[in-house]
Amino acid sequence: MKRLVLTMLISLALAAVAEAGTLTLDQALAIAMEKNRDIRMAREYGRYVQGRYLEERSAALPQLSLNAYYRGSRDDGQPAAMGGKLTMENGSAMVSLSQPLYTWGKIGAAIRAAETGLQTAGEELRQARQAAWRDVSIAFYDVLLQRELVSLATEYLAQKKRHSDEAHRRFDAGVATDYDVLAADVAVENARPETIRSANQLRIARERLRFLLAEDGDIDVSGSLAAEPGALPDFSASLQRALARRPELTEQRQRVAIYTELVTIAGADDKPRLDLKGGGGWNSMESSAFSASGSAWNLGVYLSFPFFDGMRTKGRVAQAESDLASRRIEEQKLADAVSLEVRTALSNLQEAGEILSALSGTVRQAERLLRMAEQGYEYGVKIRLEVEDAQLSLRQARGSLARACRDYLAARVSLAWATGVAGE
Repeated sequence: MKRLVLTMLISLALAAVAEAGTLTLDQALAIAMEKNRDIRMAREYGRYVQGRYLEERSAALPQLSLNAYYRGSRDDGQPAAMGGKLTMENGSAMVSLSQPLYTWGKIGAAIRAAETGLQTAGEELRQARQAAWRDVSIAFYDVLLQRELVSLATEYLAQKKRHSDEAHRRFDAGVATDYDVLAADVAVENARPETIRSANQLRIARERLRFLLAEDGDIDVSGSLAAEPGALPDFSASLQRALARRPELTEQRQRVAIYTELVTIAGADDKPRLDLKGGGGWNSMESSAFSASGSAWNLGVYLSFPFFDGMRTKGRVAQAESDLASRRIEEQKLADAVSLEVRTALSNLQEAGEILSALSGTVRQAERLLRMAEQGYEYGVKIRLEVEDAQLSLRQARGSLARACRDYLAARVSLAWATGVAGE
């Protein structure tokens, strides 16, 4: 059912791209879950691990093989007393069997390690999905931010053009000087680079999102950066959730279990083992002097005990134990890193929330200030510098608010990823 729902979401998302060229966040995430290259690589790793499991499990199953041959010969150099020539034909067809009976736990450990490897493949896939969810979400918000900045830059340039036109009209009416006209024209030219720069940043943001979605054509997004700061989660609860849910930690614990089994495998190399071996089939031999044919079989239990191998096994055990200790150290190191990531994500969320709260009313105040400055300039009680200062303040307030909303949304995404619940 989940697969069917995901397929429907992907189909709707692709239809939206084809028809309107725009994506919502949910549609972008649905496409990423199917087409993101990191996720596809994780799926291929799962196929590889499945094959490795089948390979290791085969050691515990009977091994059967068919061996057959036919051979003929002729010798014309035999003495006359022996018939003058000798011909011989013989053939055989045998099915052989080999079955381990006891391997000092080596085969069982290998199978358990392979089964754990299957679980690590699942965690690899979950990790890739969570990373794609984080990256696509942030890239989506980046596109929305850059679009807002393009709108602000375009609006700012249009405003400067209006002021330039007004300065020219005032000059023609004899109520403005050459300085006023020149200052207005220079302001227009100074506003153009920011418009060009913001448009380029928007193209880059779209390209990054397209790369994450593994899409071929141009894409665009639709959505809003509106955000409301919420209560900050508790660090202890977030950390416990991260330690239990982060796929990297789960995978590392599974790798410790694998290396534990590798120690058992290495230690079994100089221990006794029993194997059942046998075969059955048909043998035939014919010559100029005699012929014989009939069934044949053999069956036996074989003991092998490499009781001294020059301490090679001891060396392998030491290496395996060292690898196991290293994996345990890596697990502890990774847990510390996760703790730091959770604390950092919470701090960033707190910072972004406080900045967003502080800027919430700034835009309205800046808009009012600009209206007052423009009216004062029309009545001659304000100078152009005051109007330009008010315009700059409004532009900065809007841009800062847009960045604050983007940063807060991105911080929430980063916290969800850090605690291992991204996309859930």
